[in-house]
Amino acid sequence: MPHDGDATAVPLLLSSAESDTTADAPRRNMYAFACATLASMTTILMGYNLALMSGAQLFIREDLGLTDAEVEVLTGSMNVFMLVSILVAGWAADLLGRRGTLMLANAFLMAGAIAMSLGGSYAELMAARFVTSVGAGFARVIAPVYNAEISPASSRGVLSSLLDIFINVGIMLSYVSNYAFAGMPVHLGWRVMFAAGAIPPVFLAAAVHFMPESPRWLAMRGRHGEACAVLMRTSDTQAEVELRLEEIKQAAGAPHPGGGGGAGAVWRKLLVQPSTSVRRILTCVFGLQFFQHAVGIEAILLYTPLVLKKAGMPSNGAVLVATIAVGVVKTFFILVGTLFSDRLGRRPLLLASTAGVAVTQTLLALILCVGGATSALSAAACLAAVLALVAAYSVGLGPVVPTYSTEIMPLQLRAQGTSLGTAVNRLTSGVVSMTFISLAGAVTVPGCFFLYGGVAVAGCAFMYVKLPETRGRSLENMEVLFAK
Repeated sequence: MPHDGDATAVPLLLSSAESDTTADAPRRNMYAFACATLASMTTILMGYNLALMSGAQLFIREDLGLTDAEVEVLTGSMNVFMLVSILVAGWAADLLGRRGTLMLANAFLMAGAIAMSLGGSYAELMAARFVTSVGAGFARVIAPVYNAEISPASSRGVLSSLLDIFINVGIMLSYVSNYAFAGMPVHLGWRVMFAAGAIPPVFLAAAVHFMPESPRWLAMRGRHGEACAVLMRTSDTQAEVELRLEEIKQAAGAPHPGGGGGAGAVWRKLLVQPSTSVRRILTCVFGLQFFQHAVGIEAILLYTPLVLKKAGMPSNGAVLVATIAVGVVKTFFILVGTLFSDRLGRRPLLLASTAGVAVTQTLLALILCVGGATSALSAAACLAAVLALVAAYSVGLGPVVPTYSTEIMPLQLRAQGTSLGTAVNRLTSGVVSMTFISLAGAVTVPGCFFLYGGVAVAGCAFMYVKLPETRGRSLENMEVLFAK
């Protein structure tokens, strides 16, 4: 299947925009770029709140007297709590629209940040973490759906990958926040870290209000005039506007097995009576979303301080500076992957990235085995391996997985299908983040990274066998690819 996809992607690209060879095409797509940027910025707070615990846990543990088990659960609970909103996000997006759901996400993110800053006990922090998770779940599902639906095929890879860029901007800001407020009194510093996350959602919600609605959602609602107006502003050529609108109308009105409409029919086609192509699509989506976090990236993002201290890094200040370096490297290589996703294709980036993760996880494990716990050289080598691991991950697995998973879903199944895929993603992430300390106690920290490296090898094999290339295809033609 992968090789068939490579051979047929170019003709479909030409059929959808064959006259678009002018040099000013990127200028005509700036409106789509602005819309995708605003939608993706909602996920900044998701990244911020997920990674903030990396440094904040050092101070929360001291201030509130939490145990290792409580810190482990509090740190990883957000991924599990997100399952609630993730599983209803598709329904909400089809009911309220993509834009309305993103505004709702910002409201929950703001409320959760305020609640975390005011928490005075383990139970209160867990409740606040749940509120934050609702907003993060909505943002994580709907932002990639909106980006894929607003983007022309010629730049969909770049625009869809903006999501991961902004998640990592949030992660990097959380590391900066950890360092900037670490010098404050213990009972106050971590609260300010979380309170700072309550300000951006106010401005983001206001900006999202002025974005256009997804043309595909408008078409599903029979609002073809409004859909056409949005397409006029987000397509490369007039011919592409007409072609995209016609394909969207056909996809929105296409009959589905199980009869009837509404959410019930969608879930039947996804889980009860999927067609051959839908079954293949779900296999790819679930596999990608699982391997994206099963390779252990969450252990690096959340427990870098623990790993670096084990390798011999002496002080909290040095560790927090090192986490900022991790954030910078991650963001830079996500930009690299984003720029190349529409040039090299999704499949080569995913394969190279996963292979690189397998190698660097194994290298990190070997350094931790050999270096000793108090060696400055070991600490430097460990940091270098962590940065190489983050770079390998960020060039492919980070930005390309949400792009690929969203774009291959059929129109009428996209919101709920993306919800299911994201649920697998967050559940895997939660398992990794909530078990790392316990797993390290059972098999040692190097043993954890050997295990994650083995998972990455399995992921690389899965992607080589199962994933066709999708670069250049229109969203409405994805089922044709997976029907082969």
